Amino acid sequence: MRERLRVILRTGCVIAGLIAMTGLIAIGQEQPGSGQTSGQTFGMQGDYFALDGKPFQIISGEMHYARVPRAYWRQRLRMAKAMGLNTVTTYVFWNVHERQPGVHDFSGQYDVAEFIREAQQEGLYVILRPGPYACAEWEWGGYPAWLLKQRGIVVRSSDPKFMVPAKTWLKRLGQELAPLQIENGGPIIAVQVENEYGSFGSDHAYMEQIKQAIEEAGFTKAMLYTADGPEQVPNGSLPELPAAINFGPGEAKSGFEKLHSLRPRGPFMAGEYWAGWFDHWGDKHHVTDPDKEAAEIEWILRQGYSISVYMFHGGTSFGWMNGANSNGRKYEPDVTSYDYNAPLSESGQPTEKYLKIREAIARATGKTPPTIPQAPAALAVSTFQLTSSASLWDNLPKPVHSEELLSMEDLDQAYGYILYRMTAAADASGELVLDGLHDYAVVFVDGKAVGTIDRRLQQDRVPMTVKKGDRLDLLVENTGRVNFSKALLGERKGILGSVTLAGVELKGWDIYALPMSDTAKLRWTKEQCSGPCFYRGSFDADPSDDTFLDTRAFTKGFVWVNQTPLGRVWSIGPQHTLFLPGPWLRTKDNEAIVFDLNGTSTPSLTGDNVPILGGSAN
Repeated sequence: MRERLRVILRTGCVIAGLIAMTGLIAIGQEQPGSGQTSGQTFGMQGDYFALDGKPFQIISGEMHYARVPRAYWRQRLRMAKAMGLNTVTTYVFWNVHERQPGVHDFSGQYDVAEFIREAQQEGLYVILRPGPYACAEWEWGGYPAWLLKQRGIVVRSSDPKFMVPAKTWLKRLGQELAPLQIENGGPIIAVQVENEYGSFGSDHAYMEQIKQAIEEAGFTKAMLYTADGPEQVPNGSLPELPAAINFGPGEAKSGFEKLHSLRPRGPFMAGEYWAGWFDHWGDKHHVTDPDKEAAEIEWILRQGYSISVYMFHGGTSFGWMNGANSNGRKYEPDVTSYDYNAPLSESGQPTEKYLKIREAIARATGKTPPTIPQAPAALAVSTFQLTSSASLWDNLPKPVHSEELLSMEDLDQAYGYILYRMTAAADASGELVLDGLHDYAVVFVDGKAVGTIDRRLQQDRVPMTVKKGDRLDLLVENTGRVNFSKALLGERKGILGSVTLAGVELKGWDIYALPMSDTAKLRWTKEQCSGPCFYRGSFDADPSDDTFLDTRAFTKGFVWVNQTPLGRVWSIGPQHTLFLPGPWLRTKDNEAIVFDLNGTSTPSLTGDNVPILGGSAN
């Protein structure tokens, strides 16, 4: 009988009575083509998901529009289809769409509606995860930093200081995306309420408010659901909504057993199956077992369960958008690459894992996937020198004077660096202690570096001596706001407490906001630069090919190409290259700028045709 049902599943011949009895479901044959008319429905029907009343098994993979160059969206979506997926899942990141309160951006790279339309055109359905909290190893879980200017705000709670802007944001997002729900002729079949809330709290009244806000934003014509770890389902789920579970390799059987015990009736879905993992600075690159993951995905599908592979394609946390982890004590910032050891690599190349999962899906469904499209090529770029420089000290903006320390958010600053400067009033020798450093500081006396303090290493002090009249500079980097756990509640950036030297609190600061959002105004020279410096050079390239900028000539800082922020540099690894997409290049005179906290006498870059992401952590 069981074998006969497997045959039924493979051929797509659905017998409703058998489905209701066994919980097995067939893969829907309908495709969300661009000519699709309104009137389709998606939701729960008994123990299974149903599309237009017919059982439908979701086979999805996660990819995020903001982490993939817009020019490559369609190619990546075709790769998803060719792996055997019928759906793609994406978060929405509030912070890239509303960088200032009330000012919204849904253009270019952030045109999420276009991403969803292209998914539909490629025959894929969409699962939308609008948050407003995303996690995703993304800066502050997708929350905009300006929320933190409100002292005492409690995000992920019913606090009006949070809930009012969150509801306003969701309503604005609904204007963009609610028309793309399945009943309106779009591809969005499901919308997640919040995200893994059960690992953060158990306030069901808050969850009901977020659900209501999503509905008021117009998301009433797709299925709403929640997703949590199996053990956290009671905390984070809502009884009226289906609950998906999130877990990693080796946890499928126990996870679904737990879900069955909590929700005896289906549908049953892995909202995130972690087919890889993310990397922290100073750690090793994570590599997971493709055979184990392919076998487990096949097992999940053969049970009739639905699945979303996290990540199908990770891409890149371009710019300042990497997040961080913290248990309240240890701080672990993420690298710029979000390769994730996913089936599709950071640059869109099919991996061994991609091929094995593709074969597993084909075996479980009995369907032959489309031919794998050609992926973009990668090109090596010969080493080129950065021949111009600009000292940070010579390019400071006008400061704000304050007796007390101010955070980035106090200065309406989201990302980058902040400089605290004062003149020593007397000779002093002892420990300089920074209370509440977020996150990395270089300490200078009269422009000379005398020490570093790293939150990642749980450091807060450095020994030093100053003479009366010496200039003391504390240059602080926001290395990424925590995106997971209760620690995200206190993620203001800069120095949040006090600064003392030999036990005496220092006051009276000139504070410089350094968001580094406009490199066009830097004043360049051909002279050698020391200390924190910008370096500039140019190179030629073929815009039809990607490359990976090798940053090993630098210690810690940031890279821009053609004034587009690529990401971070840090010699501790594991990441030593930055993905540079071909569509962001031109044939001649591409401008590369590197900021280095420590400066270098031999600034240069090389374009590699393969990434350097580090060794294996497993």
